[in-house]
Amino acid sequence: MTKNYGRYKENDLVEMVVKKDRGAMKFLYDRYAEYLSAVCGRYIADENDRKDVLQECFIKIFMSLSTFEYRGDGSLKAWMARITVNESLKFIRKSATYSFIEYGENVPDTADEPEVEGVPDDVINKMILSLPPGYRMVFNLYVFENKSHKEIARMLNIGESSSASQFSRAKALLAKRIKEYKTAHKND
Repeated sequence: MTKNYGRYKENDLVEMVVKKDRGAMKFLYDRYAEYLSAVCGRYIADENDRKDVLQECFIKIFMSLSTFEYRGDGSLKAWMARITVNESLKFIRKSATYSFIEYGENVPDTADEPEVEGVPDDVINKMILSLPPGYRMVFNLYVFENKSHKEIARMLNIGESSSASQFSRAKALLAKRIKEYKTAHKND
């Protein structure tokens, strides 16, 4: 008879995984893989690279779960997301596929908040993924991970003003693309 892992609380599941319960490991993977893949996908556009990084994330998660401190519902998910962000950034730094240079697309240094109403989430996600890698990393860390420019600068080994500039340019580029999308789809 198989266990119904869904009835266990997060902290009980963690204990089972720490004790090498393969069913609990599979359940944990199945429960969080899609979410963590989306987190990883905010940084890594290539699907094969994303799968490789996600595999590394789960190895690290399973290996270090004994150090996890349960702090209430959602703390496991947040802890796993933090590992995923760190592993994604590590992969990007190793592969040297990003830089913090100015890109050819003409965008102003500042932009108003883009008005995303009427633009499907998947389209916005594709726009974010299509940002130049340096812009995308700073944008994601600032918007989705709630990091300050000081923290981002330390994480990416860049200046604080570079972080702010990259964020501003990412936001301006997104605003431009959203405006273009809305113009092209205004009669839809």
